[in-house]
Amino acid sequence: MTNQTASILLIDDHPMIRNGVKQLISMDTSLSVIAEASSGEQGVELAEQYDPDLILLDLNMPGLNGLETLDLLRKRELSGRIVVFTVSNHEDDIVSALKRGADGYLLKDMEPEDLLEALRQAATGQMVLSEKLTPILAASLRTTQPSGERDIQQLTPREQGILKLIAQGLSNKLIARKLDIAESTVKVHVKHLLRKMKLKSRVEAAVWVLQEKVF
Repeated sequence: MTNQTASILLIDDHPMIRNGVKQLISMDTSLSVIAEASSGEQGVELAEQYDPDLILLDLNMPGLNGLETLDLLRKRELSGRIVVFTVSNHEDDIVSALKRGADGYLLKDMEPEDLLEALRQAATGQMVLSEKLTPILAASLRTTQPSGERDIQQLTPREQGILKLIAQGLSNKLIARKLDIAESTVKVHVKHLLRKMKLKSRVEAAVWVLQEKVF
C-alpha cells in the first residue's frame, strides 16, 4: 500500500451514501477513496482499472445488483478485498454474499467510528462483520448443519491451524506469511477444510469456531 494508505473503491447507486462515506473516510489518513461507481457495471470497470486495496459494495442496485457484481469481480484478477456494505440484514443475503466470496459484510446503520475501524481492519486483510450479524449467521449454521455433525478431528493439524487463523480474521496472504508457506498452498488447505466441515465460506467457518468455542 502506497505510504500505508489503503485505496478504496465505492460501488453504490446512492450519491448521498457515497458522499457521506467519502467524507467519513477523508477523516482517516490511513484510508483514501480513489474512485466511485454508481452501478455494478461501472464498478467492475473501475476495479479493473485501479485494483484497489478495498472495494465497498452495495447490494441493492438497479441493473446489475450487488451479488451479480460480486460474481463478476471474483472472476477478475483483483488483489484487494471486497466488503458488502448494505442495509440488508436478511440471512439469505448474508449467506449468499459470503458464499460468493465477500470478505466481509457491514450494515449501513453502523456507528461512523465502528465503520472506520472495520474498513481499517478489512484493508489490512482481516475479515469484517457487523456485530449484530453474528447471531444471524450462527442461527443459519445451526439450521443448515447441526454442529454435532462437524468434527474438528476430521482436519489435519495443518488445517486445524489454518482454521484457527481464519477465525482470528486473517487473510490467506497473512496466513501464508505467518506459517511461512505459499499463499496457493493456504488456498488449497482452506478449500479442503471448508469441504470437510461442510462450511460455505471462511466467514461461516470463523463464526462456527467462535460459536462452538472450538479452540
